[in-house]
Amino acid sequence: MLKSISSSSDLTIRDSTDRPTPLLHLSVTSVKLPTIMFLSKGESNNYKGRYIEQVSTSNFGQLEEDFPEFEPFPDAPTARAPVDDGTYLSVQNVDMCQQINKTQHNTDAFDTPNLVVRRGQQFLVRVTFNRPLVQSDDFQLEFLIGGNPSASRGSLVVVTFNSRLGGPWLGRIVQSQGVTVTLGITPTPDAIVGRFRMYVAIVAGTGMQRIKRDGATDLYVLFNAWCKDDAVFLPNEAERNEYVLNDHGVMYQGSFDAVTTRDWVYGQFERGILDACIYILDASRMPINDRGNIIKTVRMGSAMINAQDDNGVCVGNWSDNYSMGRPPTSWTGSVQILLQYTKTGHPVGYAQCWVFAGVLNTFLRTLGIPARPITNFVSAHDNNGNLKTDLICLPNGLPDYTNTKDCIWNYHCWNEVFIRRDDLPPGLGGWQVVDATPQETSDGYYRCGPASVIGIKEGLICHPYDPGFVFSEVNSDVVFYKRDRYGTLTPYKVETDYIGKAVYTKSLGSNSPNNITQNYKYPQGSAEDNRTMARSEEYGVKRHHSELPKTTLSIIINARQVNLGQDVNLQVDFNNHSNFPKIIQANLAFSVIFYTGVRASHLKYHNITITVPANQLKREMVNITADEYMPYLGTQRCLQFVLTGQTEDESVTAIKVLELQIPTLTVTLSGLPRVQQEMFANVTFTNPFIFALKACRLSMEGAGVMSEKTRFYEVIEPQASISWTESFNPRLDGKRCIVAVMDCSNLCQVRGVAWVDIMP
Repeated sequence: MLKSISSSSDLTIRDSTDRPTPLLHLSVTSVKLPTIMFLSKGESNNYKGRYIEQVSTSNFGQLEEDFPEFEPFPDAPTARAPVDDGTYLSVQNVDMCQQINKTQHNTDAFDTPNLVVRRGQQFLVRVTFNRPLVQSDDFQLEFLIGGNPSASRGSLVVVTFNSRLGGPWLGRIVQSQGVTVTLGITPTPDAIVGRFRMYVAIVAGTGMQRIKRDGATDLYVLFNAWCKDDAVFLPNEAERNEYVLNDHGVMYQGSFDAVTTRDWVYGQFERGILDACIYILDASRMPINDRGNIIKTVRMGSAMINAQDDNGVCVGNWSDNYSMGRPPTSWTGSVQILLQYTKTGHPVGYAQCWVFAGVLNTFLRTLGIPARPITNFVSAHDNNGNLKTDLICLPNGLPDYTNTKDCIWNYHCWNEVFIRRDDLPPGLGGWQVVDATPQETSDGYYRCGPASVIGIKEGLICHPYDPGFVFSEVNSDVVFYKRDRYGTLTPYKVETDYIGKAVYTKSLGSNSPNNITQNYKYPQGSAEDNRTMARSEEYGVKRHHSELPKTTLSIIINARQVNLGQDVNLQVDFNNHSNFPKIIQANLAFSVIFYTGVRASHLKYHNITITVPANQLKREMVNITADEYMPYLGTQRCLQFVLTGQTEDESVTAIKVLELQIPTLTVTLSGLPRVQQEMFANVTFTNPFIFALKACRLSMEGAGVMSEKTRFYEVIEPQASISWTESFNPRLDGKRCIVAVMDCSNLCQVRGVAWVDIMP
């Protein structure tokens, strides 16, 4: 069944569902890639009757030589290679001019032995022949990608350097000096993205004489944000540096009124990551000839970063049970996730929204696509696909957790890509939402986007892909219902400004948040906002329009930020806006929740009866001791307070989410900050709690300076300290960061960072 394989391939078989099954792993550069192979003719004929030949879906799966070293012309009377008598032109050496090309193409940070270039931009190849060129000499360069390469599909490109017609890529002789010729090759701005094989072929007598297959002349072609004709062109240089070249980033978590930061190592230039991202496309069985299409590539990345239905990269898990993998909070970045996926061919556990966003961001930037992670604070997850997030209460005002199906996430992370949208009406290009967190299906797969951010702001949710879902995440109304004993729901309150409190991304050149809420929606209640909401309803989404009785009561819950292990003091303000005193019966529900708004455990109920004079405010203080909430936390740190107040003729509800604060790690760096000079990173931590921390995993990593290092601690007693020092030799210069994360069985997301300027 199996044919001979080259040393740069991986062997797989296919099962009855045509899914790839790893059989044998062989090295491709430095990473083992369980890629999808091409079966030889006669081994699989399931494409026959539909295609003339099998559709190429693997960049790394080519198992045969592409061409014979000598290929006779079809009309040649004899098929004979020329005799090497010194008169025929032959190739002595091929130099890929890596130092020049990588600098000009902004790819010098990639830790790979092969050349990496960006499409739509000239790169140089220096060829040394056995003698100087004469006018009658004729040669060409041939670039191939995938199996069954075809000129009509862009996977076989012939580049000529004289008047003879070649393929779509441009070629020119830049310099000819003696026996050495410097050639300039410019891929088209829509060229296929991936790893190409290159041959030099010389017209010799009755055929073409080629150099032998040499993996050292393989080159990677990426999307090009510097090329104005590329679909990913980004005109601002500072934005290109941030959204394509920055291999370290920050995502924002917590709550909109208490934002926390999470540093993330994207690591798109680390060894093996470029191959890993191409392997993801191979594992998806995406046709090679589609890989120059930015929309298809982005959409496939959104689907493949989660493993919900396609054997993708990350397994989502919000259960608080991570025994079969690593907790989502324990990752320092994307590198280990991607390397593990390519090494094993199996999905990696576990991820939550910021992990999906971080890994997708690495995938996109690696391939040259401008991308940035986004955090939407107070994000709606509406299971009905409308613009209503329905929260149901029992007759006594307590939350009805059983019948409430919608939820409100404290925050949700997704990504944006900057691309041209030729498939949409003019004006809808630029930043587009893509989301790899598996929430809802899109065309049968768990993926989302690309959805135009401008289209979302304008309510143009009729266009592809999935703008209606994102629109609801930032614009849903929160509708409160009272459920009676018969199951009948009666709405009593609607909040139109609760969802989408703030949308953040990292600022250019700094870690401070950039509030881009105005990119997604107009100010609440403005004429433009009303127009947008009306337009969205014209395209089929449903809002709540029933008339509700006018209320004269309002409740506000406030609480200052406290550290884990401290008491929580709630300040509840009851406002009576009527001309008559009101007796309010209030029920306050305390819960520990996941950041997705789902209840992890119930703490207690607290009843309040209070009389509020006419047109006055009355304040009630509620204390929750640490002893009350600590036994129920697990690894969660979010407390939710839902208070519903009732009078004889009115009901009103208020919600407050409080994230408990935790200590940080202290990271210090020492040594001469120079490339390839030994340096040291030291992480220290003192347990400030009255309880021991157990099963602690401490990791540190830095893009361009240190691969992930990990140390385990069985227990850290109260007031005990740990200290860990690791040496490293920076590979890249510039401003660099070491990220440290500690996760324990009873405490997670203890973080610390340290920055250093590395000299060349």
